Amino acid sequence: MQPTNVGDPDYFHKVVDCQWACPAHTPVPEYIRLIAAGRYADAYMVNWASNVFPGILGRTCDRPCEPACRRGRVEQEPVAICRLKRVAADHKGDIRTRLPVSAAPNGRRVACVGAGPASLTVARDLALAGYQVTVFDGFARAGGMIRSQIPRFRLPEEVIDEEVGYIESLGVELRCGTWVSSLKTLLAEGYDAVFVGSGAPRGRDLDVPGRQEAAANIHIGLDWLASVSFGHVRRIGRRVLVLGGGNTAMDCCRTARRLGGQDVKVVVRSGFAEMKASPWEKEDAMHEDIPILNDLVPKRVLHQDGRLVGMEFEQVRAEHDGVGNRRLLPTGATLQLACDDVLVAIGQENAFPWIERDIGIDFDRRGMPVVDPLTLGSTHPRVFFGGDAAFGPKNIIWAVAHGHQAAISIDLLCHGQDLSQRPPPQATLVSQKMGIHEWSYDNAVSIDLRYKVPQRDKAVALADLSAEVELGYDAALAYKEAQRCLNCDVETVFTARLCIECDACADICPVDCITFTADGDEPELRARLSAPAHNLAQALYVQDGLKTGRVMVKDEDVCLHCGLCAERCPTGAWDMQRFLLDLAQVTPRPVCERVPA
Repeated sequence: MQPTNVGDPDYFHKVVDCQWACPAHTPVPEYIRLIAAGRYADAYMVNWASNVFPGILGRTCDRPCEPACRRGRVEQEPVAICRLKRVAADHKGDIRTRLPVSAAPNGRRVACVGAGPASLTVARDLALAGYQVTVFDGFARAGGMIRSQIPRFRLPEEVIDEEVGYIESLGVELRCGTWVSSLKTLLAEGYDAVFVGSGAPRGRDLDVPGRQEAAANIHIGLDWLASVSFGHVRRIGRRVLVLGGGNTAMDCCRTARRLGGQDVKVVVRSGFAEMKASPWEKEDAMHEDIPILNDLVPKRVLHQDGRLVGMEFEQVRAEHDGVGNRRLLPTGATLQLACDDVLVAIGQENAFPWIERDIGIDFDRRGMPVVDPLTLGSTHPRVFFGGDAAFGPKNIIWAVAHGHQAAISIDLLCHGQDLSQRPPPQATLVSQKMGIHEWSYDNAVSIDLRYKVPQRDKAVALADLSAEVELGYDAALAYKEAQRCLNCDVETVFTARLCIECDACADICPVDCITFTADGDEPELRARLSAPAHNLAQALYVQDGLKTGRVMVKDEDVCLHCGLCAERCPTGAWDMQRFLLDLAQVTPRPVCERVPA
């Protein structure tokens, strides 16, 4: 095999599994160590640089980092990365003096349509670089789906106000209560670029017999949640059926419980394991005495004299073919459920009636804009898309990641540069050695079960729509949970010319991830390591140059970063070095002549 190039930023980035899995690539172990040290403001600012909304995401993120967490390979539960992010936000104090100052105006104007997480990220990044950014949104207050669709018992409004306020304080102009009815008109106003972050605002409707006859008590989940958030809806019937298996359905059913629904059921056409809702969202719903009924397909709405009385469902079973495609087959059984209201949360769609089809933007057969996944550019040179508006419904952290990349593209466009030439990330690798057997971080590895996040008493929570259910970790619990982090960003770095091949490191390794052996092709080499390396998605760390002609091979998949190899090595061939990746964002440039669009 070829020796590993540890100078490639992506190599150790991929070893830091949590950061690699995060769409915004937040340096997770870095801020967790700061939390363990009680440096909450520092931890918050590390987050704010990359994910923009630490307090919001610390409560609502879909947590793609956690399934990737290395701790999950030692115990069943990964580190509570998301909830530790909230700790930084809750305990940081006043950080306004630590926010960067926007650069001098560069004379360029950018419009963002929609005041959701993607647009606000674009606005923050470009405002810091001197752009004049105007954000348009039809709602009275900024935040997009963060404000309109996430219930207050999950995300308090003051957290939204605070983190949106940080962005507005950079000089971003928020024009809330202003609907954009024509992209052609907006482009004619002379903006150098337009970013579309309008989300996927249209909920899918139910198309079964009886739907129209009982329309008064059948509600689209997205619209209903927005009506609740803005105070237009304050109660619901005693018996409620929620149709759908995603996170929106979980928010609907839990909100219904707080607005008077005493008998609330979730009805899903898939099996429980196949539901799109996050596992913790399903757990929270069931904890609030909401049953989830699976494998039921809506068949018809039952009504009497124009009044909803129930729904009939067809019982199905799933059958999968050899490539994983699923078919729902009828079993012949049906089920009728009585109800007073139905909340439809069976998916959401994009809607672009305000984008004229003759201005140079191509749409695919699904009505989605044709968007370059690298640059987020459309087929119109000045129009960019991001978040749910670009590729359909996903989650907040993906919208943030799109916002960063779109901001880079807009900056390149305004300076007449090739949008495909992305600025490279910066990476540092620094030794953590303080003495022969002392490191600048806590590297003890032990079995530590995940600490539960305290919750408000259920009776109290269900009686108050705005009472936050999760109370968050206090400082003591946060420290204990932070100690579970295995510091995957502190890398084991090997220098072959210092090695005397005593094999002491291989002997002491608790997971047998180090092997000194003859070189070979990767498939054959993986099979004859001390512990066979079966995970092909994770690289092998290979170094040659040993005096015997052998190679050192380390399986990055199972390494615990415990540092025992570096402590045991008599010659210092092994060292523990902290890897820090700083992804490129828009930076201020010297003011120069405008480049024609």
